[in-house]
Amino acid sequence: MSSPPLPLRVLVCDDEAMARKRVHRLLAAMPGVTVDAVCSSADEVRAALATHDFDVLVLDVQMPEETGGTGIALAAGLSEPRPFFVFATAHSEHAVTAFDAFALGAVDYVRKPIEEERLGKAIGRARAWLEREQLAPPLPEAIPLDPIALATHQGVVLVAPATVSACTFDGQLATVHAEGRAVLTDLTMNELAQKLPHLLRVHRRSLLSLAHVDRLESRLSGGYVAHLRGGGSAEVSRQAARELRRRLR
Repeated sequence: MSSPPLPLRVLVCDDEAMARKRVHRLLAAMPGVTVDAVCSSADEVRAALATHDFDVLVLDVQMPEETGGTGIALAAGLSEPRPFFVFATAHSEHAVTAFDAFALGAVDYVRKPIEEERLGKAIGRARAWLEREQLAPPLPEAIPLDPIALATHQGVVLVAPATVSACTFDGQLATVHAEGRAVLTDLTMNELAQKLPHLLRVHRRSLLSLAHVDRLESRLSGGYVAHLRGGGSAEVSRQAARELRRRLR
């Protein structure tokens, strides 16, 4: 007996109502696929990603700039860990642009009007990539020895990397949790990831050290809230939660 397909949570975005409905209908009929959000603009996608985790985004390549930009621009603006993307367009000249986006997490490109078989192949490719990612989760790098300098409104704070339990982002500023204190900094999450390569990127808004986690609280989304020994917490996305479960077996 074959095992059931890896379940996928999918978001669909297209500025054309008929196209959204068609993709939604085709995806809903596929085994192991749940359409958790249907959006009409890049801005709506960003709002959905702020509160939910998705495995795959099916995005229209060309969407109005005034509603948040194109599908490619949306994908390029997301921080790691990104969902996988399937790009869709009615214009063949956009194919090269879509395939150039593989570095952003794009797994396939489909032409409109989208056919059931072709979309099924794209979703199957996304599922295969996700399964491969689960089999080989990235390992964190060695902990830097030198303290890092955190620019704050009160001056520069020096923090030993080994003491950092997590970095979190509230939408405006990043917070570095270390030795029971929470330090607000002007550094971006990407800058903190470069300075603290031993931390795992577990969410677009979270970097985490498993050595400092006291408890992982399950969420209905399939992710976790990581409660830190020195106080505070960090979000763990559904994708990253799967990797953590494998590490902790």
